[in-house]
Amino acid sequence: MKSIKIFGPVAIIVLAIALSAFINVRLTERTAIETRGFAVVELYTSEGCSSCPPADALVAKIERESAGKPVYILAYHVDYWNHLGWKDQFSNADYSKRQRDYAHYLKTDGIYTPQIVVNGKTEFVGSEEATLRKAISVGLQNGAATKINLYAADINAKQATLKYHISNTDKNDVLQVAVIEKSANSKVAAGENSGRTLAHVQIVRKLQAVMSPATEGAVNIALPDGFNSRTWEVIAFLQNKSTGLVTGAARASFLNDGNSSAALSGK
Repeated sequence: MKSIKIFGPVAIIVLAIALSAFINVRLTERTAIETRGFAVVELYTSEGCSSCPPADALVAKIERESAGKPVYILAYHVDYWNHLGWKDQFSNADYSKRQRDYAHYLKTDGIYTPQIVVNGKTEFVGSEEATLRKAISVGLQNGAATKINLYAADINAKQATLKYHISNTDKNDVLQVAVIEKSANSKVAAGENSGRTLAHVQIVRKLQAVMSPATEGAVNIALPDGFNSRTWEVIAFLQNKSTGLVTGAARASFLNDGNSSAALSGK
């Protein structure tokens, strides 16, 4: 039979203080995680634009430096430079439309490349390093209004089903889910960058919107040709469709070879 020890008053007080300190630490850590800031960096670029390679290089630099931090880089290749003799293989008319939507939200005169938008509320020339660093710093210092968690996904050669949980949603919110190819190189044979080999990072290959998302749900994502679970990832962010403001974001990496059920490592 095990003996039962009865603590004296002093021991009980010490134990209570220790437990209180442990609980306070746990709550502090949880609060810090839930309210930490973030920066969604959206670059609008094109292989047909001679001013874009410096911006591509800048976001690649920021991507390396911000590993492990809540900095989410998305590079959208627009299609309106394709008429100059070189068709950007990553370009999509939908991304040009998204940029025009930002011109409306942010009340700019028009669209241009390279352009960066941070958290849906600040825009500037994409090669301006000091401005980008300041915008990211501001985003990281401000607490996120929304917490997004990404969970396991079933993946086959053509589709991924992603489960998510959002802490706070509004009827005007849209959950934007981007499938990202983390890096690629292109040899440009014509246009303003003719003869150059261009390096790209965080290329948006698919952008899918979930309108007025529920607190919990799932989204089926059609996977683009060339999908490789080892070198692609998912970035999801919540955006107000009336103002363009981004209120929260999360990242998930694929953890399998793309041929079976996969877990996602969410951040």
